[in-house]
Amino acid sequence: MAVRARSMVAAGVALAAVAGFGLYLGARELGDTLTLPRISRGCVVEADGRVALNAEQMANAATIAAVGIRRKMPEQAVVVALATAFQESQLHNLAGGDRDSIGLFQQRPSQGWGTPEQIRDPRYAATKFYNALRKVRGWESMEVTVAAQAVQRSAFPRAYQQWADDSAVLTRALLGNATGAVACSGEREPVLRGTAATTALTAGLRLDWGRLETAAAAELVGLTVATADAQAGWRYAHWLVSHAGDHGVRRVRYADLQWTADEGTWAPVRDAPPSTDRVVAEVFAD
Repeated sequence: MAVRARSMVAAGVALAAVAGFGLYLGARELGDTLTLPRISRGCVVEADGRVALNAEQMANAATIAAVGIRRKMPEQAVVVALATAFQESQLHNLAGGDRDSIGLFQQRPSQGWGTPEQIRDPRYAATKFYNALRKVRGWESMEVTVAAQAVQRSAFPRAYQQWADDSAVLTRALLGNATGAVACSGEREPVLRGTAATTALTAGLRLDWGRLETAAAAELVGLTVATADAQAGWRYAHWLVSHAGDHGVRRVRYADLQWTADEGTWAPVRDAPPSTDRVVAEVFAD
């Protein structure tokens, strides 16, 4: 497996902070309102800790977490998976690496992980990782780096532990255990708009989450996702914000909060009653 130095990401985070991530505002557990600073071309996650990522890293982290939830893996499994992807690829879906290593987890076709095309699919790669982790006897009680190493068999078995805290922050947010905890912003034009954006967003949701109850959003271009409870609502809301850049998402609304691409932050909803039975995602119009 390829080993990626923590210092490279630390430098990226520092540069992002200079660009305007702002000061840590304090963690907010489920039920509190969290207002995050305006950021440029990146994401901030606040959930009993703070992590700064670029848009690609955030989208990949959200997919890894969603696949874990869909496969009914416990929270700690998501922490282990994210720590592994942090170390192996810095949460980038790499085309190559050490020897024939590929993708988020730097899995090797020659070691039976799949074809290069399969491994480059983040959902496939995450599923294979969780399947392998499930086979490790007693992984639930292991230190993060020990559980990761049991799957990866890296030449640097202790390297995964350095990502445990960041991965725990991401996991709390992406599993819906924090409110308004993922905020992303960017200056670029949306890749997709209108019907194309809605279609791609619906497809992405279902690829990551499986069968979801979605519907057209009334009086705007976009969709709604039905939610069973607040935790599920924030899971979907945070996923939508995490994938906003590559799916043309302009606004995400859940409960009494909304995130907008223009502001890059969560703020109270002023023009509509709170809704806890669905998440609303608006995409950029044509």
